[in-house]
This record gives sequence, C-alpha cells and structure tokens, in this order.
Amino acid sequence: MLSQPEPLSPRNSRVKHLRDIARSRASRESEGVVLVEGATLVSEALAAGWDVLEEFVGPGGEQVTAGVCTPLTAAALERVATTTEPQPNLALVARRQSEVTSDVRSVMVLDGLGDPGNVGTLIRSAEAAGLDAVICTPGTADVLSPKTIRSSAGAVFHVPVIEMSLDDIAEAGFLLVATSSHRGTPYRSFNWSQKIAVVMGNEAHGVDQGGKISEWVQIPQRGRSESLNVAMAGTLIAFALAESVAGGGETLAR
Repeated sequence: MLSQPEPLSPRNSRVKHLRDIARSRASRESEGVVLVEGATLVSEALAAGWDVLEEFVGPGGEQVTAGVCTPLTAAALERVATTTEPQPNLALVARRQSEVTSDVRSVMVLDGLGDPGNVGTLIRSAEAAGLDAVICTPGTADVLSPKTIRSSAGAVFHVPVIEMSLDDIAEAGFLLVATSSHRGTPYRSFNWSQKIAVVMGNEAHGVDQGGKISEWVQIPQRGRSESLNVAMAGTLIAFALAESVAGGGETLAR
C-alpha cells in the first residue's frame, strides 16, 4: 500500500509559489498557469478541457481530478487562498490561448475595465447569451485572476477570451458598437445583423473612443439613475445581440 505524502506546510516553497501565482498577474502570465479555487470551478475547468497540472486538497476536501494530487495543511490552504473562508480544493491549470477565427461574428469587448468582478460578470453574461468570444483590450483586469474566475462562475473556461486592441478588432471586420445612456439608437431598434463587437468601457472613464467607435446604442432609462453599472448594461446588450442573431438579424422592437 502506497503511503500518503505529508501535507505541505505554510513554509514550504511550493506553498509560497502557489500564493504568488494566486496574487500576481505577472507570475501567472510568465509561467503560463492559473490557480483555480474550489471544487466546482476546478470541475468547470476540467469539463471545458483545460489542462489541470496538479490539484491540491486541504482538510475536509476530496480530490476531483484524476491526476496528481498534493495534500495541504489547513494553515497552508489559508496561506494560498484568496478568500476569507477557503474551499479545500485548489488546482494549478495551464493557461489557454485563443484567437479570433473567421466564423466569429458576435463578441463582447471589455475596454480597460478595472474591476475583476465586472469583468467576470460580463464574461458570464457573454457565455450565457451564446456570444462567440470575449475580447479584452490592453489594460483590462486579468481575466484569469481568482476573483474574475469566481465572478464568472467558471464561464471563463467555456468561452474564448482574447486580447486585442480596438484598432485590431476593427481591422478584423467588426463593427464597433458602444453603449450610452443618452445618445444613439435605442438598443432594441438597432440592426444587430452585422459582424458586431459590443464595446463596454472602463467603469470611470467609459470607452476609449479615439474615433474608433462606429455606432452608439442607447439603453433608455425612465428613472433618476444617471446610468447602469457596466455589468448590467453589458448583460442587456449581450442578450439583445444574441436574440437578434437567433432571429436572423431582425431588430427587437415590437
């Protein structure tokens, strides 16, 4: 009978490495890995075909992968985890590269969004609506940070996420469409039948316009609020675009 390995302690160099991966975008990108927290999210990565390099399990947890599994002490788990109440399963997963292929026609662009919670929520909405991809411009919060992964509820593993500039997106043949609370075509009357890239701008400064936006759509508001949260607005537009595509490109106005 094989003996079980000793759980890693907080002082172990591997625990320090995992903590660095969880907290440093530069480390994640240079090493080509990401740390996934929680059995549900690890299972989502597996279901989407991502390469789980190693699983780590703390007290009370059970292995959910079929590969290498290393135990952690409770103190080591707390040292690595980014939540106040850590779930016992962690996994080191290889990053995946995606690209815009010729059949991609409906995408959501996250233009310099800084809040990982908003980034994750919009990725979740784009995947739920059935959009072909999510594109992030340089300067957008890391789509594979632990908080973004949690906010996406694992959707980040199921939809292609690509980094491109607005110029490159336009050169790829997409019509750049941005949202506004006060100008443009009401979104339910807009013609969504083209090759569309819906651009959602930074929470504080909005879209980096620079003459790149081709069309504006308006989300009419009847109350006193000045505008919707970017994640709420993006969710509305994602499902409007998806509904129009499903209907053959017709407008949604009735």
